[in-house]
Amino acid sequence: MSDTTKNILEWIECILIAVVLALFIRHFVGTLTVVNQRSMYPTLVQGDRLILNRLASTFNKMPERGDIITFEAPSKSYYREDEVDLSNPVAQYNNEPNNIFSKFIYYVLEIGKTSYIKRVIALPGEHVEIKDGKVYINGEQLDESEYLQDGVETTLGEGGVFSDFIVPEGTVFAMGDNRPESKDCRCFGCIPIEKLEGTVVIRIWPFNKFGTVKKAEIL
Repeated sequence: MSDTTKNILEWIECILIAVVLALFIRHFVGTLTVVNQRSMYPTLVQGDRLILNRLASTFNKMPERGDIITFEAPSKSYYREDEVDLSNPVAQYNNEPNNIFSKFIYYVLEIGKTSYIKRVIALPGEHVEIKDGKVYINGEQLDESEYLQDGVETTLGEGGVFSDFIVPEGTVFAMGDNRPESKDCRCFGCIPIEKLEGTVVIRIWPFNKFGTVKKAEIL
């Protein structure tokens, strides 16, 4: 084998190792993401570049109330009232990849995958009530003034049907800060912890807003 061929093979090996390491870090440790919608306004705006911490999701660690998370979009986005089972208000995921290759494409490369970014409002075992424009956890009204704009009320809105239920074990209830324009757990139910992708930790763009994205102190 010539020196040129050896050099080429060494470069190919280095590139493959770098790609594998990059995919490993991106999937299990942390990754960049871009905000594409207005559902978290004014906390996050379209075009914001964020770094997600994926270690908690890798180890199926439950996020804390107030954390901003990303998660895989459910396969069913809306329910009719006659379809809802409030005794088991869990989002449906019916379009799972069925082989190793398609799982790699979907979960690792995230091609064809849709994700949502929302704020954790309620945790397993908690009683959620949405009424009179407010959110109540175990009968106590949430103070959401830290992240909701003045005058914003929490209603079910278009397609919302989950308004009075207990958050099941192993799931979280999350909503966007821009309640009138957010399609969230009010529409499709609580998110299983295994579908969580990461927790927002740092905003890197725009530069004038560079810094950590702290979780809200609520309740």
